[in-house]
Amino acid sequence: MSRHFLGSTASVREARRFVTAFLNGWPIVEAAELIVSELATNAIRHSASGRFGGRFLVTIHVGRDRLWLAVLDEGGPRTPEVLPDGQEDEGGRGLLLVSTLADSWGVDGDEQGRTVWALLSTEPAAAMQAASCR
Repeated sequence: MSRHFLGSTASVREARRFVTAFLNGWPIVEAAELIVSELATNAIRHSASGRFGGRFLVTIHVGRDRLWLAVLDEGGPRTPEVLPDGQEDEGGRGLLLVSTLADSWGVDGDEQGRTVWALLSTEPAAAMQAASCR
């Protein structure tokens, strides 16, 4: 399931609601909601998705024991990365949160557009562990 959103801060809330509605009742819904919030925020802050008329795409794929979440942006000059510990900037910790909550995550694409994705286990024990990391 996928949905496009306008590249605005209000759309981050809409993206969270999209994920929450789709995963209603799942034990990983809160972790998924936080991950999509961080990825959508990065898309509008650090890519062309945040420009006037920009958009980003949120995709959810559910497998037998995994959930794949992704945000496709419109590209930008820098590749998303986790900032080193001790970074004193007010922002810049979103991907650290994503890496803590997800079983794995990654980036595909280039300055023309990239997908930042996260993989979460839907097995009860792993889901409970992800929820406790919040």
